[in-house]
Amino acid sequence: MIYRLIIFLALNFAALALGGLFTSKGVPSDWYVNLNKAPWTPPGWVFGAAWTTIMILYGIYMAYLWPISEHKNLLIGLYILQLILNIGWNPTFFYYHQVLSGLLLISLLTALIGFMLFFYWPELKLKSLLILPYLIWLVIASSLNGYVWLKN
Repeated sequence: MIYRLIIFLALNFAALALGGLFTSKGVPSDWYVNLNKAPWTPPGWVFGAAWTTIMILYGIYMAYLWPISEHKNLLIGLYILQLILNIGWNPTFFYYHQVLSGLLLISLLTALIGFMLFFYWPELKLKSLLILPYLIWLVIASSLNGYVWLKN
């Protein structure tokens, strides 16, 4: 269990760091600062705290799921797709300023995490709730992205 956890945490935080390269430059940019943002946009520090917590819980979730999953190829595919969508949102939104494309990516990621929550529930039972914060955060993040798309 501990080795799986270390591997998934390393992968999750590498993805977070890669995405963060675009976010760290994008947040203070004139483009982002001047956007009409949702009134419920949390302060900047909340994003770091939320993503750190989410990636830890997602790593634990994956470490539990890996040995009991009967379809490893499907699980690997879903995990890789999650990484691509998660990492891909940052440059799409912050670097290329493609707000609608970002909304599409984050909506797909939200659907994917929701799918994983319910699809793997029979195997993990209550341990599936480890990805519930991820799903909740993605719903919030999707609403923030959607607001930016509608109001700018």
